[in-house]
Amino acid sequence: MKTGLTDKVVLVTGASRGIGRATALAYAAEGSRVAITYHSDEAGAKETADQVAAADGTPFVVRYDLGDEDSIRAAVAEVGAEWGGIDVLVAGAVEWGDAIPRPGRRMPAFEAVPPEQWQRVLRTSVDAAFHTVQAVLPLMRGRDWGRIVLIGAGLADTGMTGAGAYGAAKAALHGLVRSLAWELGPDGILVNEVVPGQTLTENVLTHASPAFLENKARSLPSGRMNTPEDVARAILFLGSAANGNVHGEALRVTGGL
Repeated sequence: MKTGLTDKVVLVTGASRGIGRATALAYAAEGSRVAITYHSDEAGAKETADQVAAADGTPFVVRYDLGDEDSIRAAVAEVGAEWGGIDVLVAGAVEWGDAIPRPGRRMPAFEAVPPEQWQRVLRTSVDAAFHTVQAVLPLMRGRDWGRIVLIGAGLADTGMTGAGAYGAAKAALHGLVRSLAWELGPDGILVNEVVPGQTLTENVLTHASPAFLENKARSLPSGRMNTPEDVARAILFLGSAANGNVHGEALRVTGGL
């Protein structure tokens, strides 16, 4: 398939590692100019940039804080000033904090969840998506072509004890995608969501035991968990010219869960 991404400007938020890094490298392999954002892991972002350059892409690194509207808008403005516009937005940055269960972490009952934790998760997921898309659109409209891919979470479909805030925040992205589809379609901008299941990122490999991962893989129809590259390939398709008219959809990459 022809992706049509040579020299396109692609902004990938949260690309210092994991799915974000794999996505940046997927676009780099297509000859894109890839803007890589990070919050605290500058070294990881620079490592991603080196790999992007080695894969025939052109990197640009910029700091981006999900919880800070000014930081979001400044990061987008920097990319626009560097390359004159944005063709593809992949909004994948995420901040889990203490709001999602992991092995060894005891989560509070729902009635004991601190309001500030709930609000922080919504701010760094729903509000951050709002601010990012809003900042990008003036740099994307008027080109008669654009792609926006928001990254959800399979947890929003399956649920998980103790993950109410995170699940609610990620579920909200689907409603946003559906409304943006109606608004942006006339401008040639296709908007979709990729919904990954549990993926073998550095974070998961650090906190989950081999036995847990083996049991998880056996529970999936495909018999294995996602790699970051599995998810990145879905993002690349939706955020490219190979996607001719998939619009307003949620593409689940979950191994059949």
